[in-house]
Amino acid sequence: MPLVNVMVNGRSYTIACDEGEEEHLKSLAAEVDGKVAELLGSVGQVGDQRLLLMAALLLADERHAAIDQLEAAKKDLTSARDSNTDVSGKLAEAEALAADVLENAVKRLEAITAKLKAA
Repeated sequence: MPLVNVMVNGRSYTIACDEGEEEHLKSLAAEVDGKVAELLGSVGQVGDQRLLLMAALLLADERHAAIDQLEAAKKDLTSARDSNTDVSGKLAEAEALAADVLENAVKRLEAITAKLKAA
């Protein structure tokens, strides 16, 4: 199991991760460090534990907002699929009706042609 050194708020932390996840872990740590830096700018140095907690809460809030957006997008997609299904059904009905009308028109034209040939 690889060990990765990451920096958050100027402090080094060694974290274990699965093989191949090293770069992902570094990216996550950089995101946490960015949140901590944002907080330092607004609330100042209030201790590592409090800063990390506040950063975690901000990231959790962003995650919840993203999940809410995803759920709304899923509902929109479901609605669009339902509308598409309705339109597809109406299109099939219209095509069948048009085919019947054309078939009847062909039959009438054939009847007229037969009458003209007989005359």
